[in-house]
Amino acid sequence: MNENKIKNLIKEGESQKVEFKSKINDGLGKSICSFANTNNGVVLVGVGDNGKIIGVPKKYERDIANIAHSCKPSTYPEVISAEIEGENIFIVQVKKSDNLHSFKNIAYRRISSHNKPLSPEEVIAFAKDIGKIKWDNQICAGASLDNIDEEKIKWFLRKAKYERNFDVEPETPIKEALERLELIKDGKLTNAGVLLFGKNPQKFFLQAETRCAKFKGIEPLEFIDMKVFSGNIINQRNDAVEFVKEHIKLHAKIVDTERVEKWEYPIEAVREAITNAVCHRDYEVSSHIQIRIFDDRVEVWGCGSLPKPLTIKDLKKKHKSVLRNHLIGKCFFLIKFIEEWGTGTNRIIEQCLKHGLPEPLFENITDSLVITFRKYRISKEDVEKFNERQKKAIQFLKEHKKITLKDYRNIQTTLTEKTAYRDLIDMEEKSIIRSVGEKKGRYYILI
Repeated sequence: MNENKIKNLIKEGESQKVEFKSKINDGLGKSICSFANTNNGVVLVGVGDNGKIIGVPKKYERDIANIAHSCKPSTYPEVISAEIEGENIFIVQVKKSDNLHSFKNIAYRRISSHNKPLSPEEVIAFAKDIGKIKWDNQICAGASLDNIDEEKIKWFLRKAKYERNFDVEPETPIKEALERLELIKDGKLTNAGVLLFGKNPQKFFLQAETRCAKFKGIEPLEFIDMKVFSGNIINQRNDAVEFVKEHIKLHAKIVDTERVEKWEYPIEAVREAITNAVCHRDYEVSSHIQIRIFDDRVEVWGCGSLPKPLTIKDLKKKHKSVLRNHLIGKCFFLIKFIEEWGTGTNRIIEQCLKHGLPEPLFENITDSLVITFRKYRISKEDVEKFNERQKKAIQFLKEHKKITLKDYRNIQTTLTEKTAYRDLIDMEEKSIIRSVGEKKGRYYILI
């Protein structure tokens, strides 16, 4: 860092990323700890709060290192000595850490130009946020082996042995099997153990349910069928997939004298989305997983935002696997529900495109990940861009699959052929519909 840059930092004053320290004391430890917990930052030692250069002797460099080392866990900032206006100062460059650091048993975060001590509750929340505390490996208060479904464990061990060659025999005693799966902690059942193999997990976690509904039309106003699945989360995942299969169409055609069946949506992609929702949900959130089936789409609503540092954009490209619930993820891997390579969302996209459908939508709605499988590329936001006549036509297309110029005029009150044709051309230019056939027999379909 050159002299001009240092002077500019001093001129700009203290901020979220810059702190001044006139001398080496405990305040330096708090600042180092704050930056390590929050964001990359620079502490200029030998500079007063008002930006006046005071200077500190070079011999104190080791003291700075000792203070950084006294943070728990230790931090290792880069310490540079520089001469400004004839005085020696130290530039202490701290990088944000993946750990939660404390100084003299107190954790700090950087808030604007201040170092804020965290309360015990904030420390717990912070540790969960950075993944240092995992909810699924915490002890489930009040749960015992009497709450575990022995037959479900045997089923799991058989499947794990078949899918991944897991070396625990199905007849292994319950406690030993759970210990091998790391689902017992300090001799007590974990939250993950109860969710995976509990006879009635909802006794401990009311929110651990999956709600499925088939709605009439394209709005969540009137449902045709609705079911709430409880019990262990393995069964919930399977039941939700079967519900979807009950309420989407299965088309069949003859190809080279053989009957070929094809679901309205790629079942493997839907199964992957439901599995992800069950495996990666935030089980401390009081809402439920929801599967919503409409005439034009299927929505899979998870619970909680994406695990950090993943973003919605990451889901459409190569990304690392980030598990919110490590123990649940490990067990789902053993029975081949997931692969743990961060490729699940990529496979969902690939399967939809291969099926002849548009890419699914990945959205963060009310702090929850929602995956929407669409029959058409048009979204609610796209529909709002059109006039009322065109909106009626889009609804007609969703119900009847195609529309002619005559159809378009018939579904309106009074409309000239010229205006109808202009509306359809506008929709085609905006890549919502495309024309099929010659002028006489021409009709339009949704893209």
